[in-house]
Amino acid sequence: MITLYHNPRCSKSREALALLEARGQAPRIVRYLETPPDAATLKSLLKSLGISARELLRSKEPEYAELGLDDPKLSEAKLIATMVTHPRLIERPIAVDGNRAVIGRPPEKVLELLK
Repeated sequence: MITLYHNPRCSKSREALALLEARGQAPRIVRYLETPPDAATLKSLLKSLGISARELLRSKEPEYAELGLDDPKLSEAKLIATMVTHPRLIERPIAVDGNRAVIGRPPEKVLELLK
């Protein structure tokens, strides 16, 4: 079963969900702003995505500048801890199927999990 880390206010997240549902999928929805992933979950997601914590950050969110997250000296652990505390900084949507995951940007990327 696919899990979708979803923000219903985000058009890309809504499009990704609609694409999955149009193909008969009923993903488990995690509204990550209401129920933020813990550090262990984020580490697992990063491993499945094959990216660093910095690559998962939304750099255009106000918190990114406010918290000085553009500092290249910040450790992976610090960036993960910041995303746990400020989940709005997590790129969305993230679709997960087992140990495979994709960021739905563009939304069609989520369809890769159906292959």
